[in-house]
Amino acid sequence: MISALLLQFVLVLDGASVLVAEDPPGLGTRVFRFLCYFTIQSNLLVAVATSRLAMRPGGSAVDGALFRAVRLAAVAGITITALVHFVLLRPLLDLHGWSAVADTGLHQVVPALAVAGWLGFGPRPRVDARAIGAVLAWALVWLAFTLVAGQVSGWVPYPFLDNREHGWWAVAGTCLAILALTLALLAGLRYLDRRLPPAPTLGP
Repeated sequence: MISALLLQFVLVLDGASVLVAEDPPGLGTRVFRFLCYFTIQSNLLVAVATSRLAMRPGGSAVDGALFRAVRLAAVAGITITALVHFVLLRPLLDLHGWSAVADTGLHQVVPALAVAGWLGFGPRPRVDARAIGAVLAWALVWLAFTLVAGQVSGWVPYPFLDNREHGWWAVAGTCLAILALTLALLAGLRYLDRRLPPAPTLGP
């Protein structure tokens, strides 16, 4: 998981760009934009949550409001990342070499492993109203910041957020569709968190 992030970061430092066709900007701007991608933030959350679990073998004692929010944000965020990438972004890309390797890791391998890990190992139950609220707050703050910053700088991390290219109605429609998908996903995760057996299983 971390290797895909590091590879993409090295490519950014080297000036490689995925969705920006013009010459790459300065190093500081490239690093800032790297951190602005929802993809990168989701992968970072996965890395943080799984690292926390790795430090506590068994995972049953890993809990708390902050952990619940980070864990749920990681699973929900990386799932949304994979779905949006597959539907809206993948058809636009023609990647080769290490850029293709990093793209596959961030958008396919990490999401598959993160979801499989949550389904298999939990820990659960951990999905509550406070965690769901935190995830929605993160997503909405990210979107608001991205749209405002895009108006100021002229740059947005994803083409479907570019109102100059598609118009505000199209951007709003896409954002509402992704929001509906996010709400449905969170409802599904909460349902599974309650219905699947507790994990890890506590000993006698």
